[in-house]
Amino acid sequence: MPMAMTASQLRWGWRPPPKQQRRRMAPVVCSVAIENAQKKERARLKKLFEEAYERCRTAPTEGVSFTLQQFTDALDKYDYESEVGTKVKGTVFATDGGGAYVDITAKSAAYLPLQEACISKIKKVEEAGIVPGLREEFMIIGENGTDDTLILSLRSIQYDLAWERCRQLQAEDAVVKGKVVSANKGGLVAQVEGLKGFVPFSQISAKSTGEELLEQEISFKFVEVDEEQSRLVLSHRKAVAESQGQLGIGSVVIGSVQSIKPYGAFVDIGGISGLLHVSQISHDRITDITTVLQPGDILKVMILSHDRQRGRVSLSTKKLEPSPGDMIRNPKLVFEKAEEMAQTFRQRIAQAEAMARADMLRFQPEGGLSLSGEGILGPLSSDLPPEGVNLSEVPLAEES
Repeated sequence: MPMAMTASQLRWGWRPPPKQQRRRMAPVVCSVAIENAQKKERARLKKLFEEAYERCRTAPTEGVSFTLQQFTDALDKYDYESEVGTKVKGTVFATDGGGAYVDITAKSAAYLPLQEACISKIKKVEEAGIVPGLREEFMIIGENGTDDTLILSLRSIQYDLAWERCRQLQAEDAVVKGKVVSANKGGLVAQVEGLKGFVPFSQISAKSTGEELLEQEISFKFVEVDEEQSRLVLSHRKAVAESQGQLGIGSVVIGSVQSIKPYGAFVDIGGISGLLHVSQISHDRITDITTVLQPGDILKVMILSHDRQRGRVSLSTKKLEPSPGDMIRNPKLVFEKAEEMAQTFRQRIAQAEAMARADMLRFQPEGGLSLSGEGILGPLSSDLPPEGVNLSEVPLAEES
């Protein structure tokens, strides 16, 4: 629609601008209006901030539903004893290379250093399962003097639990597994239940050096558990004796000659060292054991006596000889007939036991000896009693 012109415009010969020029003028007007609106908004916000700042400076609690004292009392109500040795519950919310940050609902976060995160040595807390979200019981062990941050420990709690566990296992006379971590002149150092214990060489059954047992996992029994003295003594010999409890007197086992001494040979029978005395090798006299046996020889031997408490075993090949001197002339035959000869040996012992029982019954005292239905010597059986009978006059195995 054509634009109407006023009288003054007609008088001076004014002409309206072209349509394209009129279009360019509209955005300029809009931009000015927007800028003015923004200035007004900034001025309004500045005024609000100034008013809020003034209220915070002059009346910080105005409009708040509780007083500053009430807020302080609430913090004290949910606070806890922060003395060293106190146990607190906390939740891990962050970790870093040196440890973990723990929320213990205190005024500030607590810190768990890497060295206190686990009873075992670790390189980062995640190896001990310490990740954000973990809720656990911690022990307060100190305070950071710089920012008053409490220092926590899981290691201390685990350490106490490990000693308690070891005392319980000792009371149960249990066999446990442990890893040999080092060796010295007196014995081995093994890690059991997270604690390091000492194993004297006299309590190691196998004829092995400390270097050979390093990093190996073997079985132990507890000899001494003293937390106050930090003393933990272990025995491999007793553990092996326990595992071989089924080896009764007269049993035939396979062993390996470990060493030769003038008085006999030490034979490893599945981890426990037994003594094959020179007098129990053969019925024929032997002056030099090395003419019959050499270290590393594999042979079958019979159990003569087994002291489970001391972990000592006496062995014999003489009882397995089909004919006197076979161990010297034909040891292969001895090993082939070993089970058969051992069975014959056990039968002879059972017969001798029955005869002794009968003699005891015949010479019953006049005063009246009270006998059970099983007699004085216990029930008759084709095997020897489980506690065993010492059938040899040779001394118990002694290590040199």
